[in-house]
Amino acid sequence: MTFSALTITNVGLVLLVLLLIGVWAYGTANRLDRLHVRTDLAWQALDAALSRRAVVVRSLGVDLPAAEADRLTALTLRAERVDRDQREGAENDLARALARIDAVAVRPAQQAEMADADARVLIARRFHNDAVRNTRALQGRRLVRWLRLGGTADMPEYFDISEHTLRTGAPSELPREYEPGSTRVSARVVLLDGQSRTLLLRGRDPQGVGEPFWFTFGGGVEAGESLREAAVRELYEETGLQVAPDLLGGPIWRRMSLFPFNGDMMHSEEHFFALRVEHFEPVPAGLTELEQVALLEHRWCSAEEVTALGESGEMVYPQDLARLLPDAERFADGLAEGQGPVEERTIR
Repeated sequence: MTFSALTITNVGLVLLVLLLIGVWAYGTANRLDRLHVRTDLAWQALDAALSRRAVVVRSLGVDLPAAEADRLTALTLRAERVDRDQREGAENDLARALARIDAVAVRPAQQAEMADADARVLIARRFHNDAVRNTRALQGRRLVRWLRLGGTADMPEYFDISEHTLRTGAPSELPREYEPGSTRVSARVVLLDGQSRTLLLRGRDPQGVGEPFWFTFGGGVEAGESLREAAVRELYEETGLQVAPDLLGGPIWRRMSLFPFNGDMMHSEEHFFALRVEHFEPVPAGLTELEQVALLEHRWCSAEEVTALGESGEMVYPQDLARLLPDAERFADGLAEGQGPVEERTIR
């Protein structure tokens, strides 16, 4: 049997393509394995930082009433003993308890220890989430999934907790008119169109630190404003859309976070409203110079598209937005008469 030159050439090209695919797949699988190792090591460092902070928190009990000290001890023990998938909730419970403790009641040396422990957690969490983002970006690629180059490894999850620490001012009692203090209170709006797509902004740190991220419209509450007033003002400034405050449904969610922004650490307390609108293209009406630098683009996204953003390694806030969108839809047309007050849910 003889083969023509064309047949031999075609077979050679096929073998070459298969060889190249094999080399790429082998390299990608090795790289993905290294990323998973890095993620595991980052989690171990974060777990160690959280455990050290728990020890410091328990030591605060010396300066606190017995009941408060016992509560802190119980919360730290729970945070240390729960399974990993419950760790975020347990750490957030501990953070809320810390936020109710006035720093004045604690000795300066203990305050310093607490600040150091918080800083270590912040750094460890940042490294962990960076490792998770890089791993998800590679493991989420379509060809990597089709060829199962990740083996049986699960997609790693971000660890996002409220890093509220000892209170240095009066606690927030929102919703109410807010006087800006040590914590930046924000009003945000989940916009939904007739096809249940939500409008998101993509932004970055003005100093170029870290990766861009997606988030909902809104911003800080100014002195003398209610949450609703701040929400509609921010909505107009960022999209050009003018709506009456009473058309907003909610507030439906509450989110606490601590993150670096423009060279500072920002403690953020966010309250979310929902609103149904006709599909439109935003035309900002009042962006600040900082916002003009920080805001990159906008996009209408379905729940599936929001999920795809996260799987591709993009950060989306709130973290569980895709899963939460059906909840937002219930209130997107405003609060129905006779429905009663909305109880805000704490989200990530």
